[in-house]
Amino acid sequence: DVLRGLFSSVLGLGSSEKVLDELSLEGVARYISSGKCKNIICMVGAGISTSAGIPDFRSPETGLYANLQKYNLPYPEAIFQIDYFKKHPEPFFALARELYPGQFKPTICHYFIKMLKDKGVLRRCYTQNIDTLERVAGLEGDDLIEAHGTFYTSHCVKFLCKKEYNLDWMKEKIFSDEIPKCEKCSSLVKPDIVFFGENLPTRFFTTMKMDFPRCDLLIVMGTSLQVQPFASLVGRVSKSCPRLLINMEKTGQADPMLGLLGFGGGMDFDSEKAYRDVAQISTCDDGCLALADLLGWKAELEELVKKEHARIDSEDKQENPGGSKGAAAKGAAAKGAAVKGAAAKGTLASAEPKSKAEE
Repeated sequence: DVLRGLFSSVLGLGSSEKVLDELSLEGVARYISSGKCKNIICMVGAGISTSAGIPDFRSPETGLYANLQKYNLPYPEAIFQIDYFKKHPEPFFALARELYPGQFKPTICHYFIKMLKDKGVLRRCYTQNIDTLERVAGLEGDDLIEAHGTFYTSHCVKFLCKKEYNLDWMKEKIFSDEIPKCEKCSSLVKPDIVFFGENLPTRFFTTMKMDFPRCDLLIVMGTSLQVQPFASLVGRVSKSCPRLLINMEKTGQADPMLGLLGFGGGMDFDSEKAYRDVAQISTCDDGCLALADLLGWKAELEELVKKEHARIDSEDKQENPGGSKGAAAKGAAAKGAAVKGAAAKGTLASAEPKSKAEE
């Protein structure tokens, strides 16, 4: 794969067939509507969840790292270091209690991906996020590759045990102020998110080899495409496969040095040789609404969001009788203003810590 990518990118080998009739969002919409597009892959990152109210990592005053002083960490990133966690799990679980999945509602972007599934054109969604909002929006396990792990399951950290626990079990422990301990061996239990010093899930590597050669449209949303190996996935589609970026700024553009290392296939939006890459510079929600409008899906998408948010609020009120607001709405209202416009930055949605495979 490395040699093939090297020769293809450096020597210009491979097909450069132009599939889109125009390098624009309108051209992408016409391609989807043509019926020729049946294996769409979405690659998503932190930017698709910021409008849900999930705080970013690095904003000077409101970011996650700026508000960790109370945990007395040696340095902010230690909260996601596996070795530090095993010795001092309290800060991570205190933070998890504040920002636990289930307190936020999926965004327009999440539901647009669900619509792609419902219309039979989504092959898979590859996400860097750990907030489980893709699942809340209706994607199922087979629809998702959670590249940086998930809160959906947890495991004992002891190598010879590895007993699995579900989301409800972990939630009960976290919200009862308990440090989750294995019922079998009494070791720590950790959510299956990727910490510094851990490898990405095996399924990420096995599934991408099947999916990306078959992809006929790649939609990249809300990610800086700076973290490997996730970022290199854009180069795994065929040379003729169109690629749409929806983000607050252009990312993932071709880097000659990365090409020499086998991470070729960067996007080309502006050169004279550009033939398949389209950049929609906007928030992820606005970009998805614009594309849905061109496809004739906008009213359907807005109705889906309205219906699903009402359902979530109703279920939340049943679980929290007497509350003035559902937990999901409360979380979004409290943190939404602080993170508005942070689509291109890392957020808690994204498991920012890099694994060994990414370093």
